[in-house]
Amino acid sequence: MTTSDNGKARTVRIAQEPDADALLGRSPLAALVGMLLDQQVPMEWAFSGPLSLARRMGSDDLDAREIAAYDPDAFIGLFTEKPALHRYPGSMAKRVQQLCQYLVNEYDGRAEAVWADAATGAELLERLNALPGFGTQKARIFLALLGKQFDIRPTGWREAAGAYGEEGSRRSVADITGPDSLTEVRAYKQQAKAAAKAADRAR
Repeated sequence: MTTSDNGKARTVRIAQEPDADALLGRSPLAALVGMLLDQQVPMEWAFSGPLSLARRMGSDDLDAREIAAYDPDAFIGLFTEKPALHRYPGSMAKRVQQLCQYLVNEYDGRAEAVWADAATGAELLERLNALPGFGTQKARIFLALLGKQFDIRPTGWREAAGAYGEEGSRRSVADITGPDSLTEVRAYKQQAKAAAKAADRAR
């Protein structure tokens, strides 16, 4: 995932901040953590979180084993330190640490091992759905992100990702490639939210 055929890191523009995006492009774990944080906060804030966390840990990268072994209270402190890394820093710190502990136990601490040998989109979706903090929707969005921006495309990946895998869609972070598409995705999310509220009122 981290590199293209010529060995260079992928170029992504999700966080809308060069250093944060560079980390997402070279670190599978950073991409997973960003996806985990992507709830109830702006997308660019969520995906800037991995770099902010790495810097607070005194590094320019993330290591699943280090995070898994970190003192839980001290790790929460990294998230709650101002400016906080999330709207709900305490609970998200716990989820990130649980994710890394799972990766250590199941994948030898290698985030990319989650998808490296997945034969089908359905298998990859099952693996992503098993990650702590990843429900079906989040797993589908991340699967779409892997396929659309990192060329991780096992057989049937678009189908497994559902609507998020559709070519040309503007539904999720998987479709963000710059400021314009970010605006389009945000508009779609706002429309979907308004439609859901209207449906609730009509019941």
